[in-house]
Amino acid sequence: MSIRVAAFNGSPRPRGNTYHSLKTVLDVMSAEGIEGEIFQLGGKMLSGCRACFKCGQTKDKRCFLKNDEMNYFIEKALAADGILIGSPVYFSNVTTEVKAFIDRCGMVAKQNDDMLRGKAGAGVISVRRAGATFVYSAINMFFGISQMVIPCSAYWNVGIGLMPGDVLNDQEGIVTFKKLGLNMANLLKKIC
Repeated sequence: MSIRVAAFNGSPRPRGNTYHSLKTVLDVMSAEGIEGEIFQLGGKMLSGCRACFKCGQTKDKRCFLKNDEMNYFIEKALAADGILIGSPVYFSNVTTEVKAFIDRCGMVAKQNDDMLRGKAGAGVISVRRAGATFVYSAINMFFGISQMVIPCSAYWNVGIGLMPGDVLNDQEGIVTFKKLGLNMANLLKKIC
């Protein structure tokens, strides 16, 4: 049985700093025998949760809204053993697409018997300057309320850079992401 990780890139730049940060984590996990795939959330037209609670009535592990790709992303999260959510910092918060994913996937999970419980989850943040720890906290709160297990690194999972690829020059950030990849791989091997 293979162990799989779904990594969600919340940046509208498909190959920007968030992508490179997620890829750094996934590369380490791949070397540990864990499969991973990046799914592009950023730039998609994803609406927020409408609190209709129909996902709790249907109990089909899907959002009742069907006018966007959210159910595809929810399926990928559900099929994975581990989840990475990557986001740049937008006005000291996650991107709109990451927030939509957290709200809608979170609601579906809660209404469907905490379907994400026991999975591993970690946030991966890219930032130019300030707000990274708030974004890190917002993502981890989603994992916490979903009863997921949150692996850590030797520092908060943050890489610094402005232009696409700049994060690769943040040596401390790269070391942090690599340690996160190793710690998440070790955790997944124990819980799967």
